[in-house]
Amino acid sequence: MVEWIISKGLTGHDTAVARMEARVAAILAGEASEAVWLVEHPPIYTAGTSARAEDLLEARFPVHVTGRGGQYTYHGPGQRIAYVMLDLNRRGRDVRDFVGQLEGWVIDTLAEFGVSGQIRQGRVGVWVPRPDKPPLPDGTLREDKIAAIGVKLRRWVSFHGLSINVDPDLSHYGGIVPCGISGHGVTSLVDLGLPVGMADLDVALRQGFLRSFG
Repeated sequence: MVEWIISKGLTGHDTAVARMEARVAAILAGEASEAVWLVEHPPIYTAGTSARAEDLLEARFPVHVTGRGGQYTYHGPGQRIAYVMLDLNRRGRDVRDFVGQLEGWVIDTLAEFGVSGQIRQGRVGVWVPRPDKPPLPDGTLREDKIAAIGVKLRRWVSFHGLSINVDPDLSHYGGIVPCGISGHGVTSLVDLGLPVGMADLDVALRQGFLRSFG
């Protein structure tokens, strides 16, 4: 069984990392079940293992260096973070397949609200085409990022995970180059005109998780 945990209010990033570390250790020791933990953070920037110094444009909020994959991203109120602590020793030791399952989980969840989330080669995360916005200077269709994915494995137990924008302050992304990708923007469910609350997303996340991971 996978324990499903939802924290109310805002959880500090350092507190979250310490709690994930402890849970991963307990899973490896056979003392705890797998878990999915849903949280919101106060406004912060996090730097993954591939973060480039030049992508931090303005440190408007505290910057946390973290061991997850990926580059710079923003976390804050109105964004649902799903920390995923799963034992890949029992689920197949295939990192690429695991990331694909996470992407599929996000896409399936967004589909519950009529949003077509898509994956792009060379661009981490889940993207939404924006034909309603002006194209890029080269004529390319504008696409906005709605979800980020960044995981870490310890002896094949995962932690960190993914984030989906429900209704964060999108201007807060202006202090970084999100995930090192210029040109395209970021969006949220509310920015797309959908009156979705955090509780609505949580229900869809849980249903989608059961379909993707069982």
